[in-house]
Amino acid sequence: MTEDTVQQPPKIEFPCANYPIKIIGDCCDTFVDIVIEVVQRHAPEIDPASVRRRDSSNGRFLSVQVYIHAQSIEQLENINRELRETGIVRMVL
Repeated sequence: MTEDTVQQPPKIEFPCANYPIKIIGDCCDTFVDIVIEVVQRHAPEIDPASVRRRDSSNGRFLSVQVYIHAQSIEQLENINRELRETGIVRMVL
């Protein structure tokens, strides 16, 4: 591959309305509440009623999808870091 053919990830233009974040972690009673609490610290505009959750087929994991008004790459990195620090989050997409 030449330099011209190497694919780069798409650049996000900020601010970015309705930016989706998918969080996957260990299934527990407080998972959704913890995710909402962390995300709201960095993006207070999220509506908890719009949060979507999905249990894994075996019940061990849970995925939560939220939409935020992303302001910067730093904001996204801070959300990712703080979610991972909870100890129950396995992956942030």
